[in-house]
Amino acid sequence: MNKSPMLFRRKAFAVWSLFFAVAWGVVSCAPSGSDQSAKAETIRVGVVLPLTGEQAQFGEIEKDSFQMALEEINGAGGVNGKPIELLIEDDTGRPEVGRSAMEKLITQNKAIAIGGGYSSSVAFAIAGVAQQRQVPLVVNTGSDDKITEQNWDYVFRINPPASEYPAAVNSFLQEVVKPKTAALLYENTSFGQSSSKSFAEQAEKLGLQIVLKEGYESGAVDFKPLLTKVKAAQPDLVYMVSYLMDAALLIRQSRELGLAPKLFVGGGAGFTLPGFAANAGDAAQGVFSADLWVPSAPYPGAKEYFDKYAKTYGKNAEYHGAEAYSCLYVIADALKRAKDLTPAAVRQALAETDMKTAFGPVKFVSYDKKTQQNRLPTYLVQWQNGKLETVWPKEFASQPYIYPVP
Repeated sequence: MNKSPMLFRRKAFAVWSLFFAVAWGVVSCAPSGSDQSAKAETIRVGVVLPLTGEQAQFGEIEKDSFQMALEEINGAGGVNGKPIELLIEDDTGRPEVGRSAMEKLITQNKAIAIGGGYSSSVAFAIAGVAQQRQVPLVVNTGSDDKITEQNWDYVFRINPPASEYPAAVNSFLQEVVKPKTAALLYENTSFGQSSSKSFAEQAEKLGLQIVLKEGYESGAVDFKPLLTKVKAAQPDLVYMVSYLMDAALLIRQSRELGLAPKLFVGGGAGFTLPGFAANAGDAAQGVFSADLWVPSAPYPGAKEYFDKYAKTYGKNAEYHGAEAYSCLYVIADALKRAKDLTPAAVRQALAETDMKTAFGPVKFVSYDKKTQQNRLPTYLVQWQNGKLETVWPKEFASQPYIYPVP
């Protein structure tokens, strides 16, 4: 029996429609061969940073620096031909959030190594997880001495510990200022307590009398009662360990009260960020700070990193960014040398690290109570006309120091 042409065309159309639908579903749902290959060849590296909360400005500088290093490393062939995939987690500046971020990176994301650790309290918390899970962690900023004093073999640190921050400050005080008395103010955090303790110990060696030593809670809006006590003590030197907003407010309110020591010195952290001068205004003029890195440092790539960061992000980098930038290079170097891509093999390669970075030479050594700690010199910087200038040691100075401070 003959079928009508119309019925035949309808059935043919239905068959062809079904064929194309199935074929399109297969193509659109299945990952392309190149995507599958890329995922299979990616080496996952985790990073834990404060991207929100009070420390977000520091986290942003470090995140941008990690990303800049990532583009350079992958652009140069990655790790033996394999690209690094960077997985960045926000710790919000809280240890418990940092621990959760570490667990996620290790157990869910299968990161083979992890960098970061901005605040000391978070860095210590995530270091404990790294040791427990046996995944190497390279701390690039958290400075509390105890982080590398636990005999943890999966924890490394490229930045100096807090006790070594004031080294350049101390030599400047000895050779130039020669103060007799000092007031010491510090934020009640792991970083603040560790830094203030080490400065007090150094002050005793210098014959410097601490006439006032007092901690404070971060985020206060009125430091004048505390600063009135400082003014009454009449110290030659006021040394402060503070994060950004506290640092700016302390200096501004000190000027308002007419507090006029021979010099104000910050213990790094908030005193070296571009935002310090923006928030402190004219009060920032002449303020000194300890610093861990300056673009004039004699390290390969230091000035290039500084210039590229400024061009890319429209603002100046400082030591926090240089630490993060170099941290990824240290991890990539270890990945290249590891006998296989397992956490244990990467840990062994990190332990054998001996390289130059934009932040300085990196070689993990043991001394005093510390293990797997990098050792580097420090610097003294001063705010002059809205710019952060390196002033000590003299051979690295971008400008002569201003002292006495008007």
